[in-house]
Amino acid sequence: MNYEDLGYAKVDHHRAKRTGEGEVVYGESKTPEQILGIASALANKGAKNILVTRLSQDKADILAKTLNIPFEYHASARIMVVLPDDSTPKYGKVVVACGGTSDIGVCEEAAITAETLGSHVERLYDVGVAGLHRLLHNLDVLEGANCVIAVAGMEGALASVIGGLADCPVVGVPTSVGYGASFGGLAALLAMLNSCASGVSVVNIDNGFGAGFIANRINRNAKSGI
Repeated sequence: MNYEDLGYAKVDHHRAKRTGEGEVVYGESKTPEQILGIASALANKGAKNILVTRLSQDKADILAKTLNIPFEYHASARIMVVLPDDSTPKYGKVVVACGGTSDIGVCEEAAITAETLGSHVERLYDVGVAGLHRLLHNLDVLEGANCVIAVAGMEGALASVIGGLADCPVVGVPTSVGYGASFGGLAALLAMLNSCASGVSVVNIDNGFGAGFIANRINRNAKSGI
């Protein structure tokens, strides 16, 4: 059997062999005890770099007292990495860019996800279209990237701009940052879905994890020549 039945979860120990990435634990709706049980089950089977996403500071504090194995908690990204392993060199290049400082939490979720899965990540923060010269002065960062993640709230224009400048796939991440008629990120989502630049795909509002995951796959396949 390729999974382990804990009663409250069926832990997939075969996912890494099937897909190249191991099981990821979504922490937001789970108790600390459930997270501990799942992470421990994965660790007992030899898993490394176990991602626990959407983990609040309160739950992280509880787990810090009960986990008896190494971990790192990234508060801005709300991500815990259990049994972090940096022994393997990072491959390729993923750029994570954001419109404003208020978007950094979503950016860090994307960046840490991609890094933990194996990608070399470069960050390019606060380069939104309200001051376009900031992006244009940093075009060298985009060079050589296999994927760019463009994170923006408000009107979400950054994804289209980068899509017209980069020669690689761009993953747009609309955020819930914005005033009134941004509708919690819906305006940015629709703008990115209607991007006039080719090569832009879009994940859901505030879904930094999803963007980091797919960007890593694009980067990994580029490294492999697929």
